[in-house]
Amino acid sequence: MTTPNPLENTHLQSPARLSKKTYVIAGILCTVYGYDELLPETKNVACLWLLNPRLQTQACMEPVAFSVLNHWNQRLEQKQDRHKSQGLIAISFDQRNHGSREIEPLANQSWEAGNEKHAQDMFSIFHGTSLDTSQLITYLPSYIFPSSERHISSNLVLGISLGGHAAWHCAFHEPRITTAIVIIGCPDYTRLMSNRARLSKLETWTATTPPGSSFIGSVDFPIDLVKVVERYDPAGMCLGVLSRSEQSFEQAPSSERQRELVPLLKHCLEGKRIMNLAGAADKLVPYAQAKPYLRWLKRAISPHGWFKEGHVTLEDIVFDGVRHEMSPSMLSAAVRFIEESLESIPPKSREIASKI
Repeated sequence: MTTPNPLENTHLQSPARLSKKTYVIAGILCTVYGYDELLPETKNVACLWLLNPRLQTQACMEPVAFSVLNHWNQRLEQKQDRHKSQGLIAISFDQRNHGSREIEPLANQSWEAGNEKHAQDMFSIFHGTSLDTSQLITYLPSYIFPSSERHISSNLVLGISLGGHAAWHCAFHEPRITTAIVIIGCPDYTRLMSNRARLSKLETWTATTPPGSSFIGSVDFPIDLVKVVERYDPAGMCLGVLSRSEQSFEQAPSSERQRELVPLLKHCLEGKRIMNLAGAADKLVPYAQAKPYLRWLKRAISPHGWFKEGHVTLEDIVFDGVRHEMSPSMLSAAVRFIEESLESIPPKSREIASKI
């Protein structure tokens, strides 16, 4: 399973360039796009956090920033009361162990590429990136608006591949993130890596009968990693890892379990908007590995679901013929969802403390 740049064919033509400024915040090199294009009368500014794929750097997210910002700025120009709308900037930074932050190249590689600790490395990297996002949300305003001339009114995140996994964590664990766009990412790390272990023909998968029956808890997916996944992974939090079965995805939780899950999901997801975009032909992060949990979550938040009072929006789209990539159609869907989110979020600061 090779890992090409998922954004290689995203843009049919280069989007118009906008301003960009660099800041070192909490020791992390950040790029802020669209600052100079903010209208002079704009006081409320939304931030779109861009999280890059595995084996790529923040630089590959630049065209996405330009595309989203150009669309939003053009939309504002058509409004007579545009001063009442939120301005929008985009921020990118390298994921942990990527680009300017790379320490050990092997840690970004897969089992097939010789990284024996692929499961530990990948989860810790994108989980760490989600924590970095929270840290940067806290400190960004004091760097870009030192005189408090503007304030951050809302935060959105868009992640691709590895960045998509991180975006799921941001959605679940960062209260200040109100909208998440996940592109070719997965909310169920256990299923994703179990499938990858099977395809990689790991000995910890093939040596048992039936194959894979002891993979979870083996040296390739240690029990201490299981504990972390159950604490932070969306599917792990809701359904566990060792305790779940295939029936867990299809059955409604018991009344007792619902009493535990409702406060959890209320704390994590209440009022949030999530878009999940997947490629039907994606073999690296197959939609089949995300589908059971997404179906479980959609039933929970449906108008007749047991968590209908959470008012969660989940738009889940699978694109025929699309592989492990962000297609032009995916970009268009993401732009539309971001604009709808910005129109629906009141232009005032959400004073909610981060979990960090």
